[in-house]
Amino acid sequence: MLKFVKKVIGEEQDRRLKKYGKIVAEINKREADVEKLSDAELQHKTIEFKERLEAGTKLDDLTVEAFAVVREAAKRVLGQRHYDVQLMGGLTLLEGDIAEMATGEGKTLVASLPSYLKALEGKGVHVITVNEYLARRDREMIGEVHEFLGLTVGLNVPMLSAPEKQAAYRADITYGVGNEFGFDYLRDNMVYGTNQRSRQRPYHYAIVDEIDSVLIDEAKTPLIIAGKTSVNPNLYHICAKLSKSFQENEDYVYDREAKSVSFLDGGITKVERAFGVDNLYDLEHQTLYHYVIQALRARVMFKRDVEYIIDKGEVKLVDMFTGRIMDGRTLSDGLHQAIEAKEGVEITEENKTQATVTVQNYFRLYPMLSGMTGTARTEKQEFEMLYGMTVIAIPPNKKRLRDDRSDRIFATVEQKYIAVAKKVRELYDQKQPVLVGTTSIIQSETIAQYLDEEEIPYEILNAKSVEKEVQLISLAGQLGQVTIATNMAGRGTDIMLGDGVKELGGLFVLGTEKHESRRIDNQLRGRAGRQGDPGTTEFYVSIEDEMMKRFAREELEEWQKSLTADEHGQIESKEAGAFIDKVQRMCEDLNYAQREYTLKLDDVVNEQRDVIYKLRNKVLETREALPFVYEMIKGATDELVKKHCPEYQLPEEWDLHDLQVQLNHILPHEDFALEGEIESLDDVLGPVRESVARYIEWISKYEKRPAVQNDAKRVLLISIDVRWLSHLDDMNRLKEGIGLRSYQQEDPMRIYLREGFEFFEKTYANIQKDTAFQMLRPLRPLLEAEKKKASEAAATTED
Repeated sequence: MLKFVKKVIGEEQDRRLKKYGKIVAEINKREADVEKLSDAELQHKTIEFKERLEAGTKLDDLTVEAFAVVREAAKRVLGQRHYDVQLMGGLTLLEGDIAEMATGEGKTLVASLPSYLKALEGKGVHVITVNEYLARRDREMIGEVHEFLGLTVGLNVPMLSAPEKQAAYRADITYGVGNEFGFDYLRDNMVYGTNQRSRQRPYHYAIVDEIDSVLIDEAKTPLIIAGKTSVNPNLYHICAKLSKSFQENEDYVYDREAKSVSFLDGGITKVERAFGVDNLYDLEHQTLYHYVIQALRARVMFKRDVEYIIDKGEVKLVDMFTGRIMDGRTLSDGLHQAIEAKEGVEITEENKTQATVTVQNYFRLYPMLSGMTGTARTEKQEFEMLYGMTVIAIPPNKKRLRDDRSDRIFATVEQKYIAVAKKVRELYDQKQPVLVGTTSIIQSETIAQYLDEEEIPYEILNAKSVEKEVQLISLAGQLGQVTIATNMAGRGTDIMLGDGVKELGGLFVLGTEKHESRRIDNQLRGRAGRQGDPGTTEFYVSIEDEMMKRFAREELEEWQKSLTADEHGQIESKEAGAFIDKVQRMCEDLNYAQREYTLKLDDVVNEQRDVIYKLRNKVLETREALPFVYEMIKGATDELVKKHCPEYQLPEEWDLHDLQVQLNHILPHEDFALEGEIESLDDVLGPVRESVARYIEWISKYEKRPAVQNDAKRVLLISIDVRWLSHLDDMNRLKEGIGLRSYQQEDPMRIYLREGFEFFEKTYANIQKDTAFQMLRPLRPLLEAEKKKASEAAATTED
């Protein structure tokens, strides 16, 4: 089966490249004619293309001419001509797929082609990068080409005002960071006026640079907009102190593969004694359990200088895949504060989720999505299944000369580090530049200590030195340069070789530990051997590395007995290499399963979010909000009747008195009362619905008053927002709690689906009820004025 799948994929790859080759030949035929055009004639092509589209020409029929025009514009503006393989990359993006192109192949220039063509439709194109630096760089560089051709180009970055955001989104092509586009989507669904929105038109087409980083590496962490909530900081400190007394396998278990902790009976007993409670799992103690488990997670699962750093007394998160500090991002639901308490720094206010969406579900909003990266084939199944995108490997412009050597495997971490230092010394002595790749800040600093002992000068690039990134990367290919770097090693920035370096064999990339994904290893390898340059890559690993301990602890203990190493600790064994590869694939499978599980959970909330956001946007955009209020009043009164008159009770058991009290709060225009004998539900629903109809008829007299319509809109939006925030909090607690209930031998996902649906039904009913009750406030003065007028008229009649 696997051979068949590989054959099918290979055939699709060959078919697409052959098709693209023919189109590229047509573009090349046009080159001579386009070169003869004056600047004004070349620029007028944009107007001509738009007119032809309006006249009915299909976009595909403009591809050859448009690509030829962009190529010529790039030559004139940037002095750069698109290679044939870059045209192939552009054609891949145009079909909504992923172009895999090696480092140095000019992916930035590739994006200029489809972004121009799709922008001609006038619906907006978003070009998404992994950081603000690249967004600004690409906007300035490629934006100059597009502006030359008469298109408008915008930049979407944090901290822009609403008018600046709107201007960026109005542009034909908008550059920005993926997270910022996602946060704008959430913020736009929280505003109280249409003029406050950032994005003023529907989603159309997006090109995602380093698409694997955006859609896979960042997919574990959902985008969250949070507000402050008040919790006594002492609770964090008490829980942090208590967590230090917990012993693994006595009080809790730590699943290193899944990175999760769970209490055992011993831990539960300690918590109950410490806080004087009888049963920690009672609903009344749910909040206490939440903060204690967060304290345990902070202590066990989060390591300083790995998952986070302390910078000027603040806890700052580190992206485990890129190695960068995630500025402005904090962990929600008290986990960030639990880490602060553990580290003894000032406790910030806890964030409470106000809006959230996973990266996957945000990018599914685009009718067409495409992307570029140097490393996508290892995750092609995920791209196909989750996004319907095919990965097409674009051949390099020049033959690759890089030498990717087999791994060197050591018995212990210390022996590995000694060998790394020895190899760096060898390379340094012969002046060959070396990039030492590490997986974390703490590992990069450990390597630095070993190089210090060898008196080897070096530069270190990690989340603590991010401000020097561009400078350090620019020097990394110079003679005698030694650079230690985490995963952040300049993705999007090429390492250029200095004079005399090619003769020494180019850049030597030395990996010091396998990552949790072959793709990340391949990214590190990709720093060497760009555009036909020579280069060498080699990984030094040990069977004590973190990945081995996390994912193969038990197998490793048994397997180590049969291993033999030389006097330097090196293991010469094909089986050892195969075992490490197997563990890495296990890790990939687990991470994929986690992303898939996260997406399944969010799919539940996503359907609910879609309902709420559509309702909210309809209310926001209408000038007549009262019809929405009418539906809410009908729904709320029907729900009250069902609640007070359940079908499983006899009519004489129904609480009709409380029902009448509740209805009189919603229907103030008359004293509602049930009369006659009540024998069935219809005997209640009939009079209630008649009273509701009279109430709506009374309100409708004021529909022409803008103030009443505005009041209705405000009441609706506030009711929706308050209940939606409460619902998100309930869903977070449910997500946290389903693991605790797995002992019931019911699939946690089924529990989440069922109870999530029940929560949402309750939330929607509460929105109806709140709207019905709250609408009374702005209507009361009108009602009282009518009653006063009627009373005065009656008094006049009596006189």
